[in-house]
Amino acid sequence: MTRDHEEGFDRRDFMIASIGAVGAAAALMSGPALAQDAATPKAEGGTIFTGDIISGKQVISALDIETLEPGRHFFYFQGVQMPTGQHWYVSVAVIKGEKPGKRLGLISGVHGDEMSPIHTIQTVLAALDPAEMSGSVLAVFDLSRPAIEDMTRRWHNSARGMDLIDLNRLFPGNENAPDAPVRHAALVFNRLLVNNLDYAIDFHTAATGMDATAFHLARMDLPEVRAMAELYPIDHIFDNIAYPGLLTNALIDVGIPAFTPEIGRPRIFDYEMIPRFVEGTMNVLKLQGIIAGEIGRTGQDSGVVVGDAMSPVITTHGGFVELLVDLKEAVEAGQKVAIQRNTFGEIVAEYTAAHSGEVLARRTDATCEEGMIILSFLFDSATPEGGDQIVE
Repeated sequence: MTRDHEEGFDRRDFMIASIGAVGAAAALMSGPALAQDAATPKAEGGTIFTGDIISGKQVISALDIETLEPGRHFFYFQGVQMPTGQHWYVSVAVIKGEKPGKRLGLISGVHGDEMSPIHTIQTVLAALDPAEMSGSVLAVFDLSRPAIEDMTRRWHNSARGMDLIDLNRLFPGNENAPDAPVRHAALVFNRLLVNNLDYAIDFHTAATGMDATAFHLARMDLPEVRAMAELYPIDHIFDNIAYPGLLTNALIDVGIPAFTPEIGRPRIFDYEMIPRFVEGTMNVLKLQGIIAGEIGRTGQDSGVVVGDAMSPVITTHGGFVELLVDLKEAVEAGQKVAIQRNTFGEIVAEYTAAHSGEVLARRTDATCEEGMIILSFLFDSATPEGGDQIVE
């Protein structure tokens, strides 16, 4: 593993082994849809307005940025229906420049316990002036709306007795699937994202009960992804394809370069990390010519460490965990990194690192069951695998 220049990266929930405002705005509001003149949807180009209004914002069931005038636009995108027959609505903003140019998507809320991404995108949008822009920025604040409402990672699906569904395993989805979350993933993918983006950034955080460094999950073998990912002054980059079903992989599969920044802890605004991801995103906007200005700090300034594999420490017992290493700390193979005690204070397990590397993620809850990840180390592997080895 090499420390490229001076600072580095992370991947959400967590991870087992390798691979794997604009104001309070458009983000987390919801309310009853007020029918307009008629229930019949009306279309302007490829944008379809349902005729409904929620909290003063028009509802759309499809978006075509080309049909919009330059300026700021706020919508609710109509997702799948709830069991009551009402819809889940996704908060969407479009900042369209006066001049033509590249189209960048900023996405958050794929998991409902990830708050810093929402704040990051709001902050970026607040800094944009359509009169000075070339191209557009499409922002999605709460893609998995049911999960956002409960501040839980997964979508509570009532189909089979309240399944807990990870939406970031379902993309590109299927609009005709016998499952609401899969349909919702497809509606957002097909009718909101794909035809409106040249590039995309899907922001996440660590999962509830975990913390992580400032990092990306990014496929560095793709030149356009690498060019964007390296513009963030972060700690680590996990260079790995992970596995099918991730939103970023589905976007890449249809020709839209995309990657996944991970912004620290869940359920909070991580004010230490957010500015670093705002700065990196503004750098991407400059790289793509959407806004003018000099590039700010990048991974070269932060000394970002790039690794292509992840090594987890998984508990063999239930009990109370004491971690002996911290985030970003370098560890050696065989080093003792945690101990575990039962309720009497007796040591029931001691854990060591299987590989040398740097601590990318660590558990924040003091207790855990057996079979849980308590630490993840980023390292370089001779044969990176990809696949289903990220446990989130």
